[in-house]
Amino acid sequence: MVMMGHQLERLVGSLKSKLKSLKAKKPYDKMDKTESMRVEIRSRRAQKLIAKNLKVADSLGHKGYPF
Repeated sequence: MVMMGHQLERLVGSLKSKLKSLKAKKPYDKMDKTESMRVEIRSRRAQKLIAKNLKVADSLGHKGYPF
C-alpha cells in the first residue's frame, strides 16, 4: 500500500514536469535601448558613484582613500 502511494507520487511528479516542459513559452521581442535609456543608465551609475565617494569622504574613520 505504501509502495503504491510512493509510485503514484512519482508518477504525478513526472507528469507535472512533462506538462511544464510542453507548455509553449511566450516569445517576446527584445527591445533595443534608445539613446535616452542609455543616458538614464549612465546618469544612475554616476549618481551611485558620487554617493559612494561622498560616503567614503564623510566617514570619520578614513584619513585618506587611495583611488
